[in-house]
Amino acid sequence: MDRKLVINLCVLIALICVGGLVMIGMGPLKQAVPTEEEMELARVEDRIVVNELTGEEAIADWKPKGASMGAKILVGIVVILGISAYAAVVFGVFVLPNIVHRFTHMFYGSAEEVEEDPMHDARAFYAQGEYDGAIAAYRAVAIAQPENRLPWVEIAKIQQDNLGDPDASIETLRTAMESRDWAVNDKAFFMFRLSELFQEVKDDTPQTVSILQQVVELFPETRHSANATHRLRELGAI
Repeated sequence: MDRKLVINLCVLIALICVGGLVMIGMGPLKQAVPTEEEMELARVEDRIVVNELTGEEAIADWKPKGASMGAKILVGIVVILGISAYAAVVFGVFVLPNIVHRFTHMFYGSAEEVEEDPMHDARAFYAQGEYDGAIAAYRAVAIAQPENRLPWVEIAKIQQDNLGDPDASIETLRTAMESRDWAVNDKAFFMFRLSELFQEVKDDTPQTVSILQQVVELFPETRHSANATHRLRELGAI
């Protein structure tokens, strides 16, 4: 904990104690009438006087003890305001900044906790035109994150768009599909990408139709099946 915060908290506690002692030191509220003990003592000392009209007994020269209600309220207000003002300063200077920092840290994290993009190196190679280096880096990511389809997609894209090797791109996508038991969306993505390569690059309509038919069979009653069926109609296969 911050040393200055500890010191100020100690000062605040001391102020609270002093305020309490001041209130206690003022004594009880001012009496309206003498107590029984005071009356007994006054009788012993023969200081009792009797009101001839009411017959009530009183103590000669008796003065009420204690503080008045107004004085206690005034002192209490001053003590509370003083302690509250100091507490507000301590909160604003020491506590609030820590709360804001923790809140910001919780939602946005810190620079130290931000994980490095695993595909940063691959993208750097690609930006420099080093496509073989980019492919190697993407393959490393695919090994480290076998559930991530993006490295395979990027490799196939580089092979087709930058290296002009559609056969290598097709082989990459097929290898990717066989590398693991993919989720439905991932496997369907690979298959649609393969169908596009066969249709648009290889001009192989029969192979395109075959892949789309597999999508319909593998993923019935899904949007993937519906998209494949629509594409088959466009190709005149159904």
